Amino acid sequence: MKKAGILNRHLAGALAELGHGDGVLVCDAGMPIPDGPRVVDLAFRAGVPGFAEVVEGLLAELVIEGATAATEVRDANPEASELLETHFPSLDLVSHERLKELSAGARLVVRTGEARPYANVLLRCGVFF
Repeated sequence: MKKAGILNRHLAGALAELGHGDGVLVCDAGMPIPDGPRVVDLAFRAGVPGFAEVVEGLLAELVIEGATAATEVRDANPEASELLETHFPSLDLVSHERLKELSAGARLVVRTGEARPYANVLLRCGVFF
């Protein structure tokens, strides 16, 4: 049994299958999930687990070379915007509609219980060497 890190077996297994350039969409409870990507749904109740908690956990386990979020997050969800801009100084911002289009190319979708708007980010996996 793992003693640290991500304990959810479905999420831990999905993360182990990711490679360089793969996309991981971390999304709030309301984001439409496209057909195609593998989905690990962590949502339990409204707000649980939260977006920040899940993003922080993923960043502890993954090498990320880029991230894309919706421009709308800046005005609608300052907390999520600050989190993203702190972790990703070169954060790409696109319209929410464009982010939904891009999410169709993700290899993995991690749905949180986040209930605040535009708490979504498309991460691009890097490589540790």
